[in-house]
Amino acid sequence: MPAPPVADGKLVIECIFYDGEVPKSEADEYVQLLNEGPGQVELLGWRLADLGARGPEFKFENSYKMENGEQIRVYTNQVHANWGGFSFGRGSAIWKNDENNPDTAGLFNPSGQMVSQKSYPPGC
Repeated sequence: MPAPPVADGKLVIECIFYDGEVPKSEADEYVQLLNEGPGQVELLGWRLADLGARGPEFKFENSYKMENGEQIRVYTNQVHANWGGFSFGRGSAIWKNDENNPDTAGLFNPSGQMVSQKSYPPGC
């Protein structure tokens, strides 16, 4: 399997919506990613993870090209096509609703290098 193309954009975790409105499961929580540019980023092989001890991980298993300035969201358990259509597919909350002891999200490129991390507050 050929390696994904090298990104010429700059992908960062922009924010985390950590206090969802869906009772108990908080399926509407999300992590918002931003391509700060200047070019395109192919997401195949990238990973987004809760850096906690046993935090869940989302792996981009299909090709998706993010353009310069584009934002996408990876939801806890919802799919929104207008935000890329990505979901952890998890039936329970991922991001703690505790501003004094927040979780940290990490974004890893296909080589396994962490390129961005973010905690909260503030949220999205």
